[in-house]
Amino acid sequence: MLLNARLPSMGALKSSANITRLAKISSRSLATIVEDKVPQNNWENYSFLNYKKNVETLNVVRERLNRPFTFAEKILYGHLDDPHGQDIERGISYLKLRPDRVACQDATAQMAILQFMSAGMPQVATPSTVHCDHLIEAQIGGEKDLARAIDINNEVYNFLATACAKYNIGFWRPGSGIIHQIVLENYAFPGALMIGTDSHTPNAGGLGMLAIGVGGADAVDVMAGLPWELKAPKIIGVKLTGKLSGWTAPKDIILKVAGILTVKGGTGAIVEYFGEGVDSLSCTGMATICNMGAEIGATTSTFPYNMRMADYLKATKRGFVAEQANLFADHLKADEGAEYDQLIEIDLNTLEPHVNGPFTPDLATPISKMKEAAVENGWPTDVKVALIGSCTNSSYEDMSRAASIAQDALNHGLKAQSLFTVTPGSEQIRATIARDGQLKVFEEFGGLLLANACGPCIGQWDRRDVKKGEKNTIVSSYNRNFTGRNDSNPATHAFVTSPDLVTAFAIAGDLRFNPITDTLKDQDGNEFMLAEPTGAGLPALGYDPGSDTYQAPPEDRSVVSVAVAPTSDRLQVLKPFKPWDGSDAYNLPILIKSKGKTTTDHISQAGPWLKYRGHLENISNNYMIGAINAENDKANTVKNVFTGDYAGVPDTARYYRDHDQKWVVVGGDNFGEGSSREHAALEPRFLGGFAIIAKSFARIHETNLKKQGMLPLTFADPSAYDKINPDDNVDIIGVTSLAPGKNLTLVVHPKSGEVWETELAHTYNDEQIEWFKAGSALNKMAAK
Repeated sequence: MLLNARLPSMGALKSSANITRLAKISSRSLATIVEDKVPQNNWENYSFLNYKKNVETLNVVRERLNRPFTFAEKILYGHLDDPHGQDIERGISYLKLRPDRVACQDATAQMAILQFMSAGMPQVATPSTVHCDHLIEAQIGGEKDLARAIDINNEVYNFLATACAKYNIGFWRPGSGIIHQIVLENYAFPGALMIGTDSHTPNAGGLGMLAIGVGGADAVDVMAGLPWELKAPKIIGVKLTGKLSGWTAPKDIILKVAGILTVKGGTGAIVEYFGEGVDSLSCTGMATICNMGAEIGATTSTFPYNMRMADYLKATKRGFVAEQANLFADHLKADEGAEYDQLIEIDLNTLEPHVNGPFTPDLATPISKMKEAAVENGWPTDVKVALIGSCTNSSYEDMSRAASIAQDALNHGLKAQSLFTVTPGSEQIRATIARDGQLKVFEEFGGLLLANACGPCIGQWDRRDVKKGEKNTIVSSYNRNFTGRNDSNPATHAFVTSPDLVTAFAIAGDLRFNPITDTLKDQDGNEFMLAEPTGAGLPALGYDPGSDTYQAPPEDRSVVSVAVAPTSDRLQVLKPFKPWDGSDAYNLPILIKSKGKTTTDHISQAGPWLKYRGHLENISNNYMIGAINAENDKANTVKNVFTGDYAGVPDTARYYRDHDQKWVVVGGDNFGEGSSREHAALEPRFLGGFAIIAKSFARIHETNLKKQGMLPLTFADPSAYDKINPDDNVDIIGVTSLAPGKNLTLVVHPKSGEVWETELAHTYNDEQIEWFKAGSALNKMAAK
């Protein structure tokens, strides 16, 4: 049974005055502020804003470091567990933090909750929510797709609903919308620190907070009341000047930044935007920029608090949060004189619209050069499908601007030449654009309304207009475009851009079309140019909440039971991993040496595999099946060193495990970039792996591996990757004396040739070493 209840509006508890300017407060006058229990949101009567405590904690660090702070640092240091004793050095120290919230999407929540249940606690210690958005496959249209998903995933949804009710977790049912949009509309607030089990959690940075994507094991720690550990990030400053106009949209800012920093340029850093140009952006536009910051490897991205955020808070019935934030406005921006580790400047007056791709989100092409690039590179120019929406670009402003372009085409007798899909980010957005007419425009334009869910953005798309292997082009307003991600077709050339350009491409049906310079022919054959898009940042009539899709925890949670059937193929109770055996590792085969990009989509695919996210044994059947084997340039075909036979990667790993043989994987740069999915770390551990050795790691994946008791190691000399052969055996020496900053030794035994050695680096601290020794971080927590 799905429980349903809503608290009375907390808005009545605090009236929201008309704010003509941002009030400021100095640390001297902090003591004069009465500590009032101002709620974080309208849904919970047990979570409150902690600005005063955050400033008091930050002031302890101010006295110690005696220097100006960036805005990101203010949030981090204001959430320290031990501000007096915490070692603080950017890029070096491991910070112990106390996040305000945890958010989980349904695909990752299953494993997170299963892990939390094993801790034996009666309820979560930190306010948490679960959002059903990943398990809904786009097929024929929103309503029917949603009904089909509820039927297929009923077991999982009931597990999540009852577990949330049992452990005091807010539950957003299927159809409510995408986690990041729901968080922005309901839970995000300036100055907050939140972790979420999805890589695009940084979306909430559009409301002036630090929202960081993590694996499920990190979420479990915070749910259990433990401090969360984060390597102190470096801070990249992006100064915005000027003002966006015409066809240039907020999305173009992050598309430009991605081209500058690349997919790994933000690794280990927070991106902080500032400058006069910030005030010209809508709150949801800032969220778009923060959302796609995940594609440059950034820990998160954020903007300083301003009136656009205050307006959005009031529009979403949280004026009481804006009122409190205004009192602490000085705390919610960078100090004068704050220094950044890297500085980028972007003039919004001259910024062009961009199109990024294919196959990687950092291949940035200005629209003025797109025609030339498409021809030179042989990209298919016929745009088969144009897709707008997703967690990145589904705001009221996004939908309004796209609808204005579609209406312009309709006024000239034109409709979409490409298949055109619309994914509202939330039920609130869907209901509001249905009321205000944008949805009707899209339908007349030829658009297909999809469910309020992730859909094609994460590969939940039953695409049927092209055959697998057929070379084709799609354009979307999504955030990620790795090979095969959207439709499992490696020949699909996926490009990401703003909803404005996606709509323009849909009208022209041609990737070479530039709406700034090119003309179209109307129904009578007359040439015309599309008008520049227009659209309000917030709805004039306010938001329509639509259907009530929220389930609050019941007052009496003792009557709720959570069951996992032992025969289920969707859910499986976890068993603890074995502790480390206390020895170095010898004669390990290389399961696979992966070639090129090895993202979490290569390591643990989404799409049809999402249904097994709560069943470790079944989901492990997709381990590394998308990675390319350097030995033969094939996917999911590796040699078993004992039998000499070629088989799938998971099959070979299971053979090794069942014969008590540890193994390693060798990979290249930024190994594990992309999604936060911890299954990419759970699976190799479950299949008997010992270490992943790469040139470098993406932040979340490296942490996930550590949490599960795997050794993430990097070549001290990156050229060693090229020297090692897929059929070599290796020893890892020095594990018995594993210590922070102390390299290990890899001894390589080639099939023919002399034995050679190379050093392996790592980023373990003392506590993380204890996780490894215990077999996993969860084992260590359970022991405590």
